[in-house]
Amino acid sequence: MHFPELTVIEPSCTDGVLELRLNRPDKSNALDDALWQELRTAFDWADATPAVRVVVLSGAGKHFCAGIDLAMLGGIMARIANPDEARSREALRRLILDLQDCLSAIERCRKPVLAAIQGACLGGGLDLACCCDMRYASTDAVFSVREIDIGMVADVGSLQRLPGLIAPGLARELAYTGRDLGADEALRSGLVNQLWPDAEALRDGVLAIARRIAGKSPLAIRGSKEILNYSRDHSVADGLNHVATWNAAMLLSADLREAMQAGRERRPPSFAD
Repeated sequence: MHFPELTVIEPSCTDGVLELRLNRPDKSNALDDALWQELRTAFDWADATPAVRVVVLSGAGKHFCAGIDLAMLGGIMARIANPDEARSREALRRLILDLQDCLSAIERCRKPVLAAIQGACLGGGLDLACCCDMRYASTDAVFSVREIDIGMVADVGSLQRLPGLIAPGLARELAYTGRDLGADEALRSGLVNQLWPDAEALRDGVLAIARRIAGKSPLAIRGSKEILNYSRDHSVADGLNHVATWNAAMLLSADLREAMQAGRERRPPSFAD
């Protein structure tokens, strides 16, 4: 399989499961310019590659992601400098929108994305995790909306996505206080689906779930993600109408015929990508 050119994300793919590992362990996988851009590149590629059915996103080393790289944050003023203050602020807005889009590429990807989180998942790292379909963690995982501690409003997705994943009051508490949310509380709050005792068990467990998803109809999995994301942002009536239209187009598929035939023959189904 020919992967896109990546320098700070390590890809591997087996049996339809693409692993994307953030690979800046000496920097706790902090998000520098290269990592922001490569996230979009990697997920656009995953979306467009039929052989990829599921994505597992993880971080090398002790931590999942410690947030935005402070060196990058410190260089923003130089990047947006302009004699005209209005143009400088316009450049900053465009930069923020671009960083948002780098993470939204995860949500746009039609394939399910499972985050395997160990250690720190802070600031931009939490923004990153919130874009994924499901989050799984080791017992040493720590989550935090850290932006408030440097005097800024979180601006790449946590404040938009987190209240849909946990109780809105808890999301506000985290945003206002910057406090740590431990793994046990993250599990109780619904932020993560399941805990494992260490990073090795976490990887094994998440890969097992990913392989199970990869064995399902790829067309139905992609449709389920489409409908779940649409329904999250629309009324029940709109969601029902949308899924009716989707199934009017996609229901009578080769996958449906294969699933029914496999059931009759009592064998696992085999689906095309």
